[in-house]
Amino acid sequence: MAEIRHRVGVAAPAQQVFDAVATLHGLRSWWTTDVRGDPSLGGRLDFHFGDAKPGAVMEVADLASPARVEWRCVASHAEWVDTRVTFELEEGRDETVLLFTHGGWQAPTPFMAHCSTKWAQFLLGLKASFEGGKATPFPDDPKASSWS
Repeated sequence: MAEIRHRVGVAAPAQQVFDAVATLHGLRSWWTTDVRGDPSLGGRLDFHFGDAKPGAVMEVADLASPARVEWRCVASHAEWVDTRVTFELEEGRDETVLLFTHGGWQAPTPFMAHCSTKWAQFLLGLKASFEGGKATPFPDDPKASSWS
């Protein structure tokens, strides 16, 4: 199985970063402005990217404030289904380290490489939002390629 991994240091307390990856309001601030559903343990989140149908549906598989959020993809692009998205947070003296993993890919495909680029963009936007910059959630995100 292949996985995408990113490590980002965020100049904010772990609880604030956790809220950004674990609440509807937080997720809307950096990934996509159209998130619907239940962010509690066992709940489902619908992430919309300009279509009536969600681009991804995630089941909240683990929720341990302020240290960990894990989703299991239950509906999306075929390569995403049954993958897991994990945000692990560790608060240090000067930053909270966010270790991001999108694991369980069947193979390292060109689409996986595209998603890695997009995840990095969104995560750096999350970081920027805490450090005086601005996040660019969909639909305001920079386009990485013809796949957007």
